[in-house]
Amino acid sequence: METDRTKQDVRKFYDQIGWQKVSEDTYQNAQYEDLRRVSSSYIHKCHMRINRHLKPSGKYLLDAGSGPIQYPQYLSYSKKYTYRVCLDISIVALEEARGRIGAHGLFVVADVARLPFKDDVFEGIVSLHTLHHVPAQDYVPAFWQLRRVLSPNATAVIVNGWSESRLMRLFRYPMLLIERVQRLGTRHPAGAKTAQSSPKTTQEKPKGTFVHKLTAQSLEESLGEEFPFEIIVWRSVSVRFLRALIHPFFFGRFFLWIIYQLEELFPAYFGVNGQYPMIYFKKTSNGWTGR
Repeated sequence: METDRTKQDVRKFYDQIGWQKVSEDTYQNAQYEDLRRVSSSYIHKCHMRINRHLKPSGKYLLDAGSGPIQYPQYLSYSKKYTYRVCLDISIVALEEARGRIGAHGLFVVADVARLPFKDDVFEGIVSLHTLHHVPAQDYVPAFWQLRRVLSPNATAVIVNGWSESRLMRLFRYPMLLIERVQRLGTRHPAGAKTAQSSPKTTQEKPKGTFVHKLTAQSLEESLGEEFPFEIIVWRSVSVRFLRALIHPFFFGRFFLWIIYQLEELFPAYFGVNGQYPMIYFKKTSNGWTGR
């Protein structure tokens, strides 16, 4: 079955590649993030936005697609919860997560579209960069499963990427130009012997894994009116944008400060038109609301 094969491929990628360490504190999957110092303050503040929408404390917080809890800021989401329930299809991810949070965690190998939990059990839910790996047929069911296990008066926060970003399209040609210049700068004279030409360093790079993303409009159409939610910004710019256009010698930190302030002023606009939205919904005793 195609859906099962896709999930097996995702699990295999993260077990064998994504959650393998390339240094003491860095996983191979970090290649999809900008870890340079020039971007660190901006990225830190984006990570911390999630805390604004979660209940500050409770018994169980579900981390749906927890991975190894790879960034320090992720730990803050469950700081005042009794348990962080880490759910992932990758056993390697959960082993790493256990090493990070120990007895504070409960660890479950499961599919986010088929949660093995009772209704109304979690006082908080986070799901970070996970649902885009869910097969298309399971994308909407995954949202409904998260809604089912969320307790009354609690909030679920989902961070994912859009399939396309209007804001990033505006910068397409500047990014292409800078990337071309960067490639030219790394070329070596013909015939020159370099470390890059040795057999040990020309191995094929690991391929990525399955990704299925939506636009804001297609998400609203897929979930329908019976599933109200809110879209605000988590981070409006892509890793590609950061690596191409943000540099310390071109006032990179200052430009990111401006971007962050604009995101704070217009969170809904940058959530819909930026690269990475924060999608959240709340369950109340009187019904469902996105607010």
